[in-house]
Amino acid sequence: MPWRVLDESYGLPLVALAFGLLVGSFLNVVVHRLPRGESVIRPRSRCPACRRTIAAWENVPLLSYLWLRGRCRGCGARISARYPAVEVFTGLLFAAIAFRYGPSAMTLVWLAFAAALVAAALIDFEHRIIPDEISLGGLLVGLLAVPAVRVLEGTTPQLAYGAAFAGALLGGGILWLVGFAHARVSVLLGRTFEHWPEPGASYPRPGELDYWTWFPGMGFGDVKLFAMIGAFLGPRGALETLIAASLAGLALGLVWIALRRRADVPFGFGPAIAAGALLVLLSPYRLFLI
Repeated sequence: MPWRVLDESYGLPLVALAFGLLVGSFLNVVVHRLPRGESVIRPRSRCPACRRTIAAWENVPLLSYLWLRGRCRGCGARISARYPAVEVFTGLLFAAIAFRYGPSAMTLVWLAFAAALVAAALIDFEHRIIPDEISLGGLLVGLLAVPAVRVLEGTTPQLAYGAAFAGALLGGGILWLVGFAHARVSVLLGRTFEHWPEPGASYPRPGELDYWTWFPGMGFGDVKLFAMIGAFLGPRGALETLIAASLAGLALGLVWIALRRRADVPFGFGPAIAAGALLVLLSPYRLFLI
């Protein structure tokens, strides 16, 4: 293959790969600190075991992990393989997005979208929460920045902003309706779940906020995340994500049951939602509303 063709076809994905490795390193910080209410900017990264500040050359994505053989240079504690795995996955994901969409302003939007999904999935998997900084912050970007970029690319403002707001309402609305209906049926059947209602507490009543936002088996963070996805992908993308996320959730659930050897251990739905959205984003056979 001529070098010119190689450069034109794979130059941008290679740059995106390198950029994704750096973003993946930052996402590791986000996943560790954000659920704990810590700043993702300061202080500098430290070894969780000995609290030694990590030098810049020890924090180079993937390469430092290989050079240090997966151990802290100060105390020798093992470094979790999750860190390089997140870096590599984010790098490959960014490369795939760049290859799929090419050089455009929307490609940058999709990269930011993908990074938010990766962070949300990892945090929900580990802590079973989705921070508002990701879901609501991403929703704001989806409602304002995404249509603005679409308009710059030639889409009419009515169509661009209409698709973002309709997608957010549809995406969040569908998932809210599922959770709300499940909660009301559960009350009629007298069913209780872990943390719903809390020990000694009664079922929420219509005059209470929890009646509308506190559901068994699904956190309201999932609803907000789906609203964010709808703002980015539009109404059709939200519907496609719902289907893809349901299939991904079934697959992840079967794997989870096989690993745990029991079916009563809950897990967050966020990873399945993120996986579904990424599948929709990368699929060459779908069409966005705009």
